[in-house]
Amino acid sequence: MAASGHFDKLVSSLSLDERQNLLTKLKGQSIMSSEPLYFEEEAVVPVSDIETQYVRLPWYYRLWYSILSLFKSKPPIKIFEDHQISTLGSKAEEKTPGLYDYQKALLLPAFCRYMEKLREAARFFYSALDMSVNRDKGAFFAFLGSLEMADVHKRLQAETDPLQIIEKNPDTPEMELRQIANKAMENSFIMITDEYKSAMYFNVRSLNCLKELSSFLFDRIIMGFAPNPGAGCDTCSANVVRELLISLNNILVSLKVVPPMVLLESLFVFTLQERAGEQGFDMNRETRALLIRAEESLNVIRDFNKRVPLTWIIRCFTRDMSYSPKAISGGEDWFVVYRDFWKRQIDSAFNSYMRERRHKELLNTFRYFLKGNSLKMLENTQSDADPDGMPIKGGYALSFLLTFYSAVFMPDINKFLRPILIDGDFHENESRAEFAESYNNLIKLEDEIKKLEREISPSGDYGKRYAQARQEMTSLPVKRRKIQIVLDDASDEAAGILESAKEAARRMVKILNGILGKDARGRYYSLTNLSKVAGKGSQFVAGIEETVQLFQRMLKILDDINLIEYGR
Repeated sequence: MAASGHFDKLVSSLSLDERQNLLTKLKGQSIMSSEPLYFEEEAVVPVSDIETQYVRLPWYYRLWYSILSLFKSKPPIKIFEDHQISTLGSKAEEKTPGLYDYQKALLLPAFCRYMEKLREAARFFYSALDMSVNRDKGAFFAFLGSLEMADVHKRLQAETDPLQIIEKNPDTPEMELRQIANKAMENSFIMITDEYKSAMYFNVRSLNCLKELSSFLFDRIIMGFAPNPGAGCDTCSANVVRELLISLNNILVSLKVVPPMVLLESLFVFTLQERAGEQGFDMNRETRALLIRAEESLNVIRDFNKRVPLTWIIRCFTRDMSYSPKAISGGEDWFVVYRDFWKRQIDSAFNSYMRERRHKELLNTFRYFLKGNSLKMLENTQSDADPDGMPIKGGYALSFLLTFYSAVFMPDINKFLRPILIDGDFHENESRAEFAESYNNLIKLEDEIKKLEREISPSGDYGKRYAQARQEMTSLPVKRRKIQIVLDDASDEAAGILESAKEAARRMVKILNGILGKDARGRYYSLTNLSKVAGKGSQFVAGIEETVQLFQRMLKILDDINLIEYGR
């Protein structure tokens, strides 16, 4: 399952000690600045209620504003507020010239340039987030938790391991074993201290802020700039993009400090995981390269906050001196996601263990039922011998049927079915038709499987489409979707062959039981010339009885394979 696949891959390729050593090494090599990204002293502290500010003015200032109100036909407090806004606008222009025209409430070219730089910096994190958290949030939180809460992680891994639990409780039913694992999981969570909770929350909150910034609609602000003949340059009305600027300001004030190294390392290890098997790949080198790019991007964010007094600008064009950005929410649900991941991880581990145990039991059944013949695995399908083959659902069952056909059906079953088809005299034509149809479906079983085998070969239709989809240069989600479409088509055809074979076997059991006089429902009857078809001895009737048993075992084995392949 996807939720645990990425995590399992990381666990197998990078142990907990290796992860911690990598983190220590990266911290020692890092040039990451710890300077804050946002500076409250310059922009965040709001002016309190304007009326309160006005009342606190010296009497002669209030007298001056009262005199001005006679000439400007405005209330004194309104003139005072306009003066405050004008002063703030002048400070913004002095801080970064060419950024904002407070008199006309226009964003100027310098603002657009800073916005473009901020967009490019944010896009770097978007790519990293898209390949990690957005793909598998639960697995990412678990990986992050393995670094922040190493003792909790070790206990979870050890005490929920199906093999260890079963070794300690050998005669316990499967349901109770799962309950023991879930109880061990809950006991492990008790070890999560307030300090751990705070660290995880801070990490996840930083992650959410990066996510909001990287997915922000920068282009809508940038596209708002248009030629302004009066200004002689491209400008954008601040009021047109009012809500976007307020939203951006809330995000930036929420991302006050540099995200922790442990978070960035986890982010980049997840980003690089699919390259881990490449020749010459060095996780340390590649992660360090991404950290350097992260530092560059964070510097752009820091520089934007230093040079673009966004809070001042918003106060100016909204004419609200009490405006202050509000921190965005996010990260509160980290434990719910973390717990849900481990619950699914435990279920998946138990399912895999039980599937493997059933598989071993099935192999023992194969050896007896197939008379010592080895299973003929379909070529180009995924198996232990061919891990790069197509992972087609139903491929294992078809491999069994292919071996069953040559080892059991043709030598042991067909010698009893064929005489019935040729010489049998049925009471009803409908029964004969059902027998003939079922017989034909079983006889052509090998041809149907071989046909599918050719189609999934490199020169076949499915094989070509599968190779093309895997080699296509496109985004990962699109690539996966195209691969899955091919696998679904091939799996559907395999399912059709399987269902046809099972239905034929089920019908044969009913018809043959009728011939033996064992159909309790009275739907099928014996042959009118059974003694003639059987000859002088009783071996033929015994052979029909054995054939019924063989078909029943075949159906039971297919049901067992279904549990392994489909988990149901």
